[in-house]
Amino acid sequence: MTPGKSAETARPARRRLSVDRRREELMAAALELFSTRDAEDVSIDDVATAAGASRALVYHYFGGKQELYVAALKSAAEQLESRLRPAEGGRPLDELASGLRRYFDFVEEHAAGFAALLRGGPANRTGEVGEIVDGVRRRLFRLIQKQMGVEEPSPVLRTTLRSWIASVETAGLDWLEHRDIERSTLERMLVDHMVALLGVAATHDSDVAALMRVYGLTP
Repeated sequence: MTPGKSAETARPARRRLSVDRRREELMAAALELFSTRDAEDVSIDDVATAAGASRALVYHYFGGKQELYVAALKSAAEQLESRLRPAEGGRPLDELASGLRRYFDFVEEHAAGFAALLRGGPANRTGEVGEIVDGVRRRLFRLIQKQMGVEEPSPVLRTTLRSWIASVETAGLDWLEHRDIERSTLERMLVDHMVALLGVAATHDSDVAALMRVYGLTP
């Protein structure tokens, strides 16, 4: 064996890929790392090794770790948001259930992207990273608002919907960690959770009470 041979073979052999495909692979490797570790604990060398690339190539495509981090989170957010496009025409709760199925399809198929996206939220509430995370939440909020036929939610309804979205995110992360409950059961629980939250909100807001009567959600 020639000197340095083991070092050469330690890294996976590089393949000739298109620019877009190489970028996708680097972002996928980054998301896997960011999903389990804080961004500051992940180095460019870590990403390069995970992707079977050189650190120079990572810098070539992204300029630095922050640029890679933002690009990876944007990619995850765009994929999730594409799942949230509604199939209109059904009852609000049916559409909500359908939206949850698409949401959890993403959670299951892109676990690293989902985890990295939400891990990037609380500690980075300002700046570009916080804007990416909040953008997904705003889209989900607008989707539910549209399904309910509400143009301008009251403070009570706004708070209720945002609380439910936070519960969905927490449930998604918990399910990824434990997977000790059937996905379909979890989705039904979250629909029931929405109805229960609306029921509480209705006791504080006559508009929410009227909305529940319109959709037959009152006992």
